[in-house]
Amino acid sequence: MTLETQTLDIGEIMDYLPHRYPFLLIDRVVEFVEGKRIVAIKNVTINEDFFNGHFPGHPIMPGVLVVEAMAQAGCILLLTQVPEREKKLVVFTGIENAKFRRAITPGDQLRLEVDVLSFRPRQGKMEGKAYVDGKLACEATLTCAVVPRQQRGVTGTTEATA
Repeated sequence: MTLETQTLDIGEIMDYLPHRYPFLLIDRVVEFVEGKRIVAIKNVTINEDFFNGHFPGHPIMPGVLVVEAMAQAGCILLLTQVPEREKKLVVFTGIENAKFRRAITPGDQLRLEVDVLSFRPRQGKMEGKAYVDGKLACEATLTCAVVPRQQRGVTGTTEATA
């Protein structure tokens, strides 16, 4: 399946990702090149739960969540290449060369740029970069696996992370 447009709103993003509040970290997709590249936006607000403890009086978005946001964008990109995507999950298998170059604080808008380095039906490797105001804030190489969704719990909801 391919995206019919080059942008996605939050409802369309939720069609691709199993993540929900408070762990859905993508607000909009603004650019998409099938099988190659995705650019997504994350608006960072003081209402994010993690700011309660990271850090009181000096709120900084945890670096691991910036990497997770890049992974979620990459997940959308890869799932467009997977048959029966609604039955699959894209999960982390590795994070390499992560570098955190600047603090991300409430009011920032993250521009998440993810490029596919390689992709096979069951695994992929991507390069992610997060920018604030055109300046590089974070970068990492992400590896992942495509796995079947496992049904869990009595409600039949699926639990997994990108």
